[in-house]
Amino acid sequence: MTIESIARSLARSVPVSAPALKAGYRASERMLSTMAGTWPSLIKARTEKITIAITAHCNLRCKGCKYGRDFMPGAQLPLETVRGLLEDAAAAKVPAVRLYGGEPLLHPNVVEMVQIANDLDVGCYMTTNALILDKKIAALHAAGLRKVTIGYYGQEGAFDDYVQRPGRFERLVESLTNTRAMFGPEELDIQFNFLLSRRSATIEAVDEMVAFADRFQGNVHIDVVHYSLPYFDEGEDRELQFRPEDKPAVDAVIDHLLRLKMARPKLLTESATAIAAFADWALKQEGMRIPCDARKLLWVGADGSVMLCYVTFPLGNLHEKRLSEILYKEPHHEAARDAFQLNCPNCHCEAASRVEKHAPSFRKYSKEAAERLMAR
Repeated sequence: MTIESIARSLARSVPVSAPALKAGYRASERMLSTMAGTWPSLIKARTEKITIAITAHCNLRCKGCKYGRDFMPGAQLPLETVRGLLEDAAAAKVPAVRLYGGEPLLHPNVVEMVQIANDLDVGCYMTTNALILDKKIAALHAAGLRKVTIGYYGQEGAFDDYVQRPGRFERLVESLTNTRAMFGPEELDIQFNFLLSRRSATIEAVDEMVAFADRFQGNVHIDVVHYSLPYFDEGEDRELQFRPEDKPAVDAVIDHLLRLKMARPKLLTESATAIAAFADWALKQEGMRIPCDARKLLWVGADGSVMLCYVTFPLGNLHEKRLSEILYKEPHHEAARDAFQLNCPNCHCEAASRVEKHAPSFRKYSKEAAERLMAR
């Protein structure tokens, strides 16, 4: 099998967790991206997911996060504000919302929020640290929750060191064990978000992560360490950030992830093409000039602020106006065009979909994935 034939095969692949229709969607997005390079006015906001930080409160103090400390301290969205947001999202046919934090399970009305989303037929999932998931999951599942994503930061002492709270790994394991005893993988989808940072860029760390995901019958999403999120902390002496000398370690991990993707395609949520690109996202950071598709996003802070994405483009505040007064108005479309043209800090949020929606990057990293696999 030639490199070119492997590249063509990988180029046709999409994340296995997505429906087959996503292949056609990605192809149409690549066509739009190509045309918008000449005519940016073609770019319009089209919200596919709203991330709602329902509370800034948190029961951990992760090294990479400012929530619970100096980012929107004490802020929390009232139930009625979230209800109005979800009603407007449903009216606009926004397909999905993510309940986020802080730690969303600390919000006293989190079950009601899931129920409202379910009643309105808005797809709802949650990102949680899962420490108290077993205490809440029965009520949440009854309200309609079917998916949770959970940050994975290592095993035992490595986890406790990162979250800066002793004994929390033991509690996490207990919570997940109890949760799985109540709801199997057909009833509750669990996704572990592996933070690829300078401290976790080893094959041993990847294999530990895979074993952990297997233990709790979950799949794995790769998050490359951030460098521009306002609530992200780079750690003491930027200990989490990659440096040029880390390239051999990054390459080894990417090669290992690609082998895992080939052997177990359902384990990793990203395509091989996206995984191959993560090496450059980690090392080049804002030097990656791939058009942003934040036009599909909205982010709502615990203080009611509405932005196009996690990093920038403020659009209003839900304490002053409803989402319906913000959604698809001209400032929303202007922000979408600015994001596409990278008139912003150029973060790597949505890195995988950006690569798959940009034809030159898609071709480049499909070929690179094939070359890496051929070289093994």
